[in-house]
Amino acid sequence: MKTEVILTNNIVGLGAESDQVKVAAGYARNYLFPQRLAIPLTRANKRQLEALKQRRAEREAHEFNTMTELAKAVSKLICLVKVKAGEDGKMFGAVTAGMIADELKHQFDISLDKRKIHLEHPIRALGEHEIELHLHADVKGTLKVRVESLTPVAAPAAEAAAPGAAAEGKTEEGRKPRTEKRGHGRREAEGEATEKAGKPEKAEAAGEKRPRAPKGDRPARAPKAPKAERAERTEKAEKPEKAE
Repeated sequence: MKTEVILTNNIVGLGAESDQVKVAAGYARNYLFPQRLAIPLTRANKRQLEALKQRRAEREAHEFNTMTELAKAVSKLICLVKVKAGEDGKMFGAVTAGMIADELKHQFDISLDKRKIHLEHPIRALGEHEIELHLHADVKGTLKVRVESLTPVAAPAAEAAAPGAAAEGKTEEGRKPRTEKRGHGRREAEGEATEKAGKPEKAEAAGEKRPRAPKGDRPARAPKAPKAERAERTEKAEKPEKAE
């Protein structure tokens, strides 16, 4: 069952002050009347229509001025939205009106209903985009949105140079062990050659040594002279020195 009411406040999707609308009886009884958003349509309440119309005009004028100033301020801003993207710059997902409204509140403390942000389709590419705003029935504005990747996108030149640098690094790393092995091998070869050259010399030196004669063939030592003879020899040797 429907009932007719007079709205005392602006209700999106239903009407504004002084509008006479028909709604479900339960909706009017359980929500509109307790919240003082509407009053029953009666002769006594019709007398309030003029006051409601004046209130509506004042509200709409205030909203118009507020939205006009907001449109001027927003047109000078650049809203930054960061998203996840691959190395090739392709975005994961898309930027929606709700995300833009959240960033406006976070970055500039501007509360804007996402329904006033007009997007023909979600943004799916990095870079700057100009978005249309439907702030009021008679006020429209624009907003610049810059979409950036959370991870830096590698430049093509840097990508091309990176593999070459990596290859050079690997080549240098590969050469170092080989150089050390060659030097080590040369040192070992020189050491072995020196050892080999020294061994024949030792063998020749050993070959030059005369073999010892057997004990039986050795000449017998002369017997020592008595002590008296040795004393005489010493005296004879000292006398010529004194004569000189």
